[in-house]
Amino acid sequence: MQRSRPLATTNPEFSVLEWPGFREYRVENWHLARDGSQRVIKGATGLDWKLAIASVVLGLFWMKIRESTWATITASVLCVYFVWVKCTQVLYESVIVIAPHGIQLETHRGFPPSSVLSASRRFIPMSALQDFVINEGLRRWNVRYYLTAIQRNGENDFSLHVAYENILPHIPVLLEVYKAVQTMLFSNSS
Repeated sequence: MQRSRPLATTNPEFSVLEWPGFREYRVENWHLARDGSQRVIKGATGLDWKLAIASVVLGLFWMKIRESTWATITASVLCVYFVWVKCTQVLYESVIVIAPHGIQLETHRGFPPSSVLSASRRFIPMSALQDFVINEGLRRWNVRYYLTAIQRNGENDFSLHVAYENILPHIPVLLEVYKAVQTMLFSNSS
């Protein structure tokens, strides 16, 4: 396995992993601040001071009224909710190109920094892959760009699969992945 970071100065969260037989385009859930300060903005966080304060407040609340059944149930539900929120964060998303066979879109969730607890995968075979495009969408007053795999389900039936749907990386990352997928999958098929 060989790992490279083609946009290391502007988008270091983006990396390309080359394996024998396939190539993975991975975007981790963090990015550099856009103000030029090189500050890291984390999308997924591990244990932090806010969670510590919430745990102390929850512990004090439970000790104060632990004889009450509703307080015990409330404290239990809040604990389960905190654990669930922390363990279902998106760690990274990938587009895996398996040149003669198709592409696979993956989302990995878990507890940062590297504890992957679940992964969801969607494989689109080359026979059903109509195209792989950069689309734009409007969200309030912002224009968002995203990669979309267009899958042909029937003669007049298509479905869209958005790559990096939770992280939504910036356009330089999308352009890099788009060019690579077009070159690897569609340049030889014409």
